[in-house]
Amino acid sequence: MSQSILIVIPARYSSSRLPGKPLVKIAGIEMIRRVARVAASICARNEDCNYVVATDDERIMSFCESQSIPSVMTAESCRSGTERCWDAVGSQARQPDFIVNLQGDNPLCPPWVIQQLIDAWKSCPGDVFTPFIQLSWSEYESMIEAKKSTPYSGTTVLIDKDDYALAFSKNTIPAIRKESKARELMEKSPVRRHVGLYAYTYSALKNYFSLPESDYEMGCVEGLEQMRFLYNGLRVKMVEADYRGRKTSSGVDSPEDIPRAEAILAEFGEFQF
Repeated sequence: MSQSILIVIPARYSSSRLPGKPLVKIAGIEMIRRVARVAASICARNEDCNYVVATDDERIMSFCESQSIPSVMTAESCRSGTERCWDAVGSQARQPDFIVNLQGDNPLCPPWVIQQLIDAWKSCPGDVFTPFIQLSWSEYESMIEAKKSTPYSGTTVLIDKDDYALAFSKNTIPAIRKESKARELMEKSPVRRHVGLYAYTYSALKNYFSLPESDYEMGCVEGLEQMRFLYNGLRVKMVEADYRGRKTSSGVDSPEDIPRAEAILAEFGEFQF
């Protein structure tokens, strides 16, 4: 019997920086429709795979129904995309074995990166699967420069020899004590940027809400909810993402992000499904 996969797309209407953002158009196509197309393309390539938009707003629900996009209403009390994802899982007729949490404000997530997570789950032990990019020296320089103005944007990760996470941080880790020497010895920088896309086994996501919270989740410290898994001894498998030469985007969270996303589409084109 095949193991089932469910891709959940959390989509909130309320946003302080970009109200109604799931319905904002990017190059003429609503953001939630773009994300749903990515999810649908993955489902077409994998046996026993489905997707659903998880929302708390009738406007998003109505739009999804008009576009024949599977959707479900979730509780307004959900405090995060992870909680909304779990709420949506509970509404399904059948328990999935593997859940991909694909945020509704991530319209430029390459479908093949999601496929990499699914392939890793099928071949590697782990509880949580999430991508990373090892930064080139020029990308490292860009991150350092960006953190001068927005020090807590961008998350980095330390990994072990088998590509399991050791720690996540909003600081740039590892520290590079002798950069000139490191550049001589290493083709790329030792810094790995975490890509905020998660996939979980059913048991890992279920247990997440009963696990003790770590101090690293507090908004006044790191504010990283994934640290709860490491704090409680669960294995987070890091999967190196291959963007195939495309520029990356962490998501569309503000009006300024819309032209940036459109510029990437203009330069690299639409995904070929």
